[in-house]
Amino acid sequence: MTVETTTTSVTSADGSTIASYVAGSGPALVIVDPALGLARNEKKLSAALESRFTVIRYDRRGRGGSSDLSPDTADPQHEVDDLAAIIAAHGGSAVLFGSSSGAVVALEAAARLADRVSGVVLYEPPFIVDDSRAPLPVDLPARIAADVARGDEGKAVSAFFVEAVGVPKPAVTAMKLMPLWKDAKAIAGTLRYDFAVLEGTQLGEPLPAGRWAGVTAPGVVMVGSKSEPFFHAGARALAEAVPTIRYEELTGGHHGSPQMDPGGGLAARIIERFA
Repeated sequence: MTVETTTTSVTSADGSTIASYVAGSGPALVIVDPALGLARNEKKLSAALESRFTVIRYDRRGRGGSSDLSPDTADPQHEVDDLAAIIAAHGGSAVLFGSSSGAVVALEAAARLADRVSGVVLYEPPFIVDDSRAPLPVDLPARIAADVARGDEGKAVSAFFVEAVGVPKPAVTAMKLMPLWKDAKAIAGTLRYDFAVLEGTQLGEPLPAGRWAGVTAPGVVMVGSKSEPFFHAGARALAEAVPTIRYEELTGGHHGSPQMDPGGGLAARIIERFA
């Protein structure tokens, strides 16, 4: 059965317009995209959840159909405000699902919005807390920002995929021939928000003490069994730091599972826990 999707928008605290795409019925669940992601990339996950949730996909500010009236800042509070506006438009309470850096945006919102967040599912936040992966170069965010300011978005996106994500250079060369490359270049400037929300968490050191002490919602931090060890180490560290969040492994899962194969077990876990 095809579920109709409604396109709508909300106005965030700074006046930015946040585009959202709503389908299904049941408790509200908001999907938060990863870095360089767009709401349309989450259609498979939404379809797998729409029978049990009112699923809200949205374009993070500065992406797709959403504006950004604070282009000279990178304060995570702006993205928390965006989520607050979306939640207010859908009953005042919602489960948040986020993958990669989107998981950390969801976590930050859970810490700041208290009982407006009824649950969190955090899929593979890219924390680097030990030597299982090299830390990010400390100057990477500044270099990428400088590339974007010069109008060299291609160089910025290449640096992100190679140095932050760990994609081999030959694979990045191949990516340049795909439609996703054009999309990524168009929103390269939004990477500043991902780096801002991840600040201090990718240095190969313990997670900042007490940063998410405000999280009261029950939740899970989930990692695919096929994913790199550093994802597991970071997720376990988060589960130790936030009492309401538990660590789980998704059998057969990998970093792209939410967008590529959410029906492989991820959606069922979300439904079992929060529907």
